[in-house]
Amino acid sequence: MKKIGLGCLGVIGLFVIIGIIAAVVGGGSDDGKATAKPSSTADASKTDEKKDEQSDDSSKSDDENKDSKTVVFKVWGTAPDGALGPLDITYGSDSDTRKGTWSDGKFEATLPVNKDAMYYQVTAQLQGSGDIQCSVTIGDKTKSAHASGGYNICQTQLNAGLLGGWK
Repeated sequence: MKKIGLGCLGVIGLFVIIGIIAAVVGGGSDDGKATAKPSSTADASKTDEKKDEQSDDSSKSDDENKDSKTVVFKVWGTAPDGALGPLDITYGSDSDTRKGTWSDGKFEATLPVNKDAMYYQVTAQLQGSGDIQCSVTIGDKTKSAHASGGYNICQTQLNAGLLGGWK
C-alpha cells in the first residue's frame, strides 16, 4: 500500500482554508466605524449632539433594538453646492437604490427592512468641497464613514450576516 502525504503546501493550504472559514463565520472584529476630529467648536457641538443621539438610542431595550424593522440612512456635515450642484446621494439595498436630497446640511431617510436584502448602503459624493459623514443603522448596528474635500465619496454599508443579523 502506498502512503500519500499532504506535504508542506498541503498543510499550509489546509490552514488557509480553516482561516477563511473562521473569518466568514466570525465576521472579524473591525466595526467599520470611522472617526473624525472636530476642526472647530461648532463641529465639536455637532459631535456632542451625535453622541447624545446615540446615547438616546442605547436607552431603548435590547429587544427594541434587535427587532428593529427599519433601516436609517443619514448624511450630515458641511457641503456647499459645487459646479454640479449639491451632494449626490444614493441609498437603499442591493435590489432597491434611491436618490436622496441634501437639505440644510443633512439628509435622513428610513426604509422597512427587507429580510431578503443582502446589504443596505448610503453613498454621498461631494461636489468640489466640504466635510461630511454618513451612516446606515439597523437596530443597534451602525456603520459610518467620512469624506472631506474635492469630489470625495462617503460610502458605508451594513451587510446581512451569513448566519443572520447585520454586520
